[in-house]
Amino acid sequence: MAAENKIKFKIVTPERTVYEAEIDQVTLPTQDGEITVLAHHIPLISVLQAGELVAKKDGEEIAMAVSGGMVEVRKNELTILADTAERAEEIDVKRAEEARARAEKLKEEKIRADETGYATAAAILEKNLARIKVARKHLSRRGIKIE
Repeated sequence: MAAENKIKFKIVTPERTVYEAEIDQVTLPTQDGEITVLAHHIPLISVLQAGELVAKKDGEEIAMAVSGGMVEVRKNELTILADTAERAEEIDVKRAEEARARAEKLKEEKIRADETGYATAAAILEKNLARIKVARKHLSRRGIKIE
């Protein structure tokens, strides 16, 4: 694929640069639904939602779990400033399951408390559900055993 059909892609969190490369396309969750960005995409700024992000580079899929943030597309550049982002192979499924269970319990407790606490618990739950989904889906494809 010619360089003009590639997208300069970078995803960063407050802690680190998670991934940076020239890619063919990326599919990601936004507040308006899932979108796929190809080379020569129209300029766009959107809110990133918790979920699965899949970048494709030379036929290979790079899967990540993301939660919250901003997406900016300009010319053939895509920059994501994410609250959190983890590549599928970095996700500890057991810890994610434990965090999900804690978030569900907290969410139930916060239903009876206040709206802010409930929203926070719901966001934590959504983040961990995305992590689990991405890890299970992409690691099992690679034949990696998930406990």
